Amino acid sequence: MTEIFESAGQALLYGVVGLAVMAVGFVALDLVTPGKLFHVVWRDRNRGAAVLLGSQSVAVGLVIMEAIRASESEKGLGQGLLSTLLYGLAGVLVMTLVGIVIGMLTPGQMGAVALDDGDDRPHPAAWVQAGMYLGTAFMVGAALS
Repeated sequence: MTEIFESAGQALLYGVVGLAVMAVGFVALDLVTPGKLFHVVWRDRNRGAAVLLGSQSVAVGLVIMEAIRASESEKGLGQGLLSTLLYGLAGVLVMTLVGIVIGMLTPGQMGAVALDDGDDRPHPAAWVQAGMYLGTAFMVGAALS
């Protein structure tokens, strides 16, 4: 029974680290999209912003999953948590950089174009950027394994 409680405690700690990385991912996405992301999604109900945020959240979750698998947990819980945090932050950084580079190579400001909900549907650029986040997560996850 003690082992169950110990494992549950470790899962909780990894969850806290994952939540911290997801929060950093949210801030990073907020920095590269126009407006305040929280207001654009929840107050303005912008579908393109919701597509970006949803896909980025799934992508960060995938990176965290692989970061936990690749963590240095055999060296102790502290090392496992630290390596998960660093691997996760590296994934968020790579996703953000890829988003910036793609934005520089596409017409208009990628964040602004992706948030264009002119006809009450997400702009196709939102789906492209969503796919890019997921693709980057798979790439980073593979690098961690």
